[in-house]
Amino acid sequence: MSDTKSCGCGEHLMGLPEIDFSTFVLSLSSSAMVHLGEAVDPSTGKLDVQPHLAKQVIDILGMLQQKTTNGLDDEEQKLLCEMLYTLRMKYVNKVG
Repeated sequence: MSDTKSCGCGEHLMGLPEIDFSTFVLSLSSSAMVHLGEAVDPSTGKLDVQPHLAKQVIDILGMLQQKTTNGLDDEEQKLLCEMLYTLRMKYVNKVG
């Protein structure tokens, strides 16, 4: 049985993998990469640069980093820190 609490809304019926903090961070990071034009948008199959949306996702990751201080294990903290650094550098390179 999973440690994750369910609200009983049938999430287990959707067949999606369980979400933990790392997969959540990676998902947000992937979204930012799409908005930076570094990855193809899976819904359109095209590269599209939308720096304002990338900045919003990067800011969300930054907020998570601030709010979760001392609540993450070393691996989660390292992942979040590395993702933020990479995304911030790519954002600065795109926007200037």
